[in-house]
Amino acid sequence: MNFDSFAFHPLIKAGISAAAYELPTPIQQQTIPVILQGKDVLGLAQTGTGKTAAFVLPILQRLMQGPRGKLRALIIAPTRELAEQTQTFIKLLGRQTGLRSISIYGGVGLKPQIEALKEGVDIAVACPGRLLDLKDQHALDLSRVEILVLDEADQMFDMGFLPSIRRILAALPARRQTLLFSATMPEAVRGLADQVLRDPVSIEISIEKPVQTITHAVYLAEPASKQEMLLHLLRQAGSGSVLVFTRTKHRAKKTAFQLQQAGISAASLQGNLSQSQRDSAMRAFRDGKVRVLVATDIAARGIDVSRVSHVINFDMPDTPEAYTHRTGRTGRMERLGTALSLVSQEELAMLRTVERLMKQKLELRTLSGFEAGFNINSPALKVSKPKRRRPGTPKTSQANERVPAARLAADAAGKKAAALPQENTRRVYNKNRYRSY
Repeated sequence: MNFDSFAFHPLIKAGISAAAYELPTPIQQQTIPVILQGKDVLGLAQTGTGKTAAFVLPILQRLMQGPRGKLRALIIAPTRELAEQTQTFIKLLGRQTGLRSISIYGGVGLKPQIEALKEGVDIAVACPGRLLDLKDQHALDLSRVEILVLDEADQMFDMGFLPSIRRILAALPARRQTLLFSATMPEAVRGLADQVLRDPVSIEISIEKPVQTITHAVYLAEPASKQEMLLHLLRQAGSGSVLVFTRTKHRAKKTAFQLQQAGISAASLQGNLSQSQRDSAMRAFRDGKVRVLVATDIAARGIDVSRVSHVINFDMPDTPEAYTHRTGRTGRMERLGTALSLVSQEELAMLRTVERLMKQKLELRTLSGFEAGFNINSPALKVSKPKRRRPGTPKTSQANERVPAARLAADAAGKKAAALPQENTRRVYNKNRYRSY
């Protein structure tokens, strides 16, 4: 099967050619025909398998017929980076169609987004908080939306977005097509998805199997040795782009600075940066001007850089699903990639959880001169389990944030870091909604 099998409009075919797409991926083969039929879809596939094009192409096809300049397709994304990534796909694949799209998220001025909406758009890719701000200001009309896409649906439902999503759903026409896409879908979240979709077609593509194009390996590491081990691994990694993940914003900034001091071209991507700084870091990484990007989990979804040869977990993630999304930044679209993790004794429990999810043991490697004082079978330190919570209630996240005014004032006054909220506080909640961008 090739893309000609879908009988796309010639102007869409021109975009497919411009993107150098040759053969549809399995998720595209199975979902595109169903979406073109107007059915609701729950699409689950491993990260890096082409899910974005799987819904963008049918949306473009549908919007080729009907009025122009009216918001008819809405794509909800959990982070700014993912929203921009999707917007890039739309511009590339729809470059000849004349359809107009916009990405909507916080951290930037409202006025340019309002002006663009006044000029008329056909597709909006939006983060929930800013979308609701614009709706409350009557700057956009959701009454004509025909297709709704919830991208990274598990994150949408499980990271405090549920109140915002419900408000958005209430403002949309009851008769619409709804598409949910994700690489992971825990059972607790699947029930919530069932409430949103109407008689959906569920399509799952090998979500339980590790991505075959990624080689996974583990290095046991003492916390104090991780920085030097990272330098050695980067020197061994060749010339490809490398994405390094840390647990906190402070560590991402510090690690990137230390790499720069060691003569390695590096930048950080984390929630304390302004939007222009985040855009600049991503642009430099995509263009190859920066070889190493050190990031928190805001980069675990929505980064599609073909040259990423290695993903290195400087810190293990908080959940096994986050490991899937992190490592999925390499080995994309059938390219080969390597995922390496520096695992301390405190992180052994998460390593074992990841291995259970992947249903395989990760290869254990050693780095000469960096022998750890424990072994892979050492008992992991016990970590207290978080209290159970209902899906949709507040949860700490490395996703985008709006910095509280009190924190900005404290920074301006030069107060010490101890006076600020904890570093990993990443969302602001009020009784109306999560102001998440």
